[in-house]
Amino acid sequence: MGELTCRTAGESHGRAVLALVEGLPAGLPVDLELIDRELRRRQGGYGRGARMKIEKDSVAILSGVRAGVTIGSPVVLEIVNRDFRIDDAPEIHRPRPGHADFAGSLKWLTTDCRNVLERASARETAARVAAGALAKCLLSEFGITCVGFVCEIGGIRAQVPADATPDQLIAARDANAVYTPDASAADAMLAAIRQAKVDRDTLGGIVEVRVFGVPPGLGTCAAWQDKLDGRLMQAVGSIQAFKGVEIGLGFEAARRPGSQVHDALYFDPAQRSTPNFGFVRRTNRAGGLEGGMTNGQIIIVRGAMKPIATLLQGMDSVNLQTLKPERSDYERSDVCAVPAASVVAENVVAFEIARAWLAKFGGDTLREVRAAWEFWAEAVRRLAEG
Repeated sequence: MGELTCRTAGESHGRAVLALVEGLPAGLPVDLELIDRELRRRQGGYGRGARMKIEKDSVAILSGVRAGVTIGSPVVLEIVNRDFRIDDAPEIHRPRPGHADFAGSLKWLTTDCRNVLERASARETAARVAAGALAKCLLSEFGITCVGFVCEIGGIRAQVPADATPDQLIAARDANAVYTPDASAADAMLAAIRQAKVDRDTLGGIVEVRVFGVPPGLGTCAAWQDKLDGRLMQAVGSIQAFKGVEIGLGFEAARRPGSQVHDALYFDPAQRSTPNFGFVRRTNRAGGLEGGMTNGQIIIVRGAMKPIATLLQGMDSVNLQTLKPERSDYERSDVCAVPAASVVAENVVAFEIARAWLAKFGGDTLREVRAAWEFWAEAVRRLAEG
């Protein structure tokens, strides 16, 4: 049983985007409707551009699944691009500041930014969402739920209760077009996006992912590469246009004394049968992670997304062929993609939790994974009994 991994391929206007997922155990039921639902949510959200009216994303499984169940071999997920025109798309010689255009063109020794932007495009996240949704099929077998939502757009902040249940968060989030659980903030966010479109500008924001039902001990402190908080920050920070990631209090922890940062530990026998085995906290400032490992609390990860760099008004740039100053090129884009980004964040976090789960309880089949989890859980309960 190898490590759970995901690699993606495909260009924005190529034939398709693909995800290659390796390391899933055999015997895992695959919920295609779940994957397609996550792809549809990624396409939605107020502020998206005309591209989302063209694409109707759904997944095709090309390998690794038989009769709806994984067979232990690599799984290939395909999302076909309806807007397939990569060979006919015009060259771009005026880099868009904030995009990969300039750095990538110099890296690959070309004055045409087209090749760079085709791969750097956020269209790639459709493959990561599909892979994350596939990973959720594993997590659901063990009662783990990931919920992503918007907590800020254009400086307008949502108020989201710390004790909200997954069902409460999902119902409130799905009730509006900006994917925020705070109905009172939704209208203001919508108005801000509409104004940005009038101004020919773009807006960014902050998304949050909460993971429920995770036991303590996933991840490790033994190897820096496998610390789960680091893996989560890398996964979220690699989403296109994300410029910051925090866990729990995040940067706020640096501003407080230790007595207001760390979470005191208690034991409640009535909760011994829960995933935290009865070890409880009255606060969750650590965001469910200590020392690179889960601590049994809700995992809380936030990511900051900058405004989309493609502006209708353009920005000062340089023509890479003539080296003369010109306004940047315009490539069809969004006004605000923060709601869609919350879906991406939710699914890349889900993938990393699944990876950590299999690193601890891995086996060639789902039966072995379940047996490993049940054995360890019983050992922890006996350990707690002394």
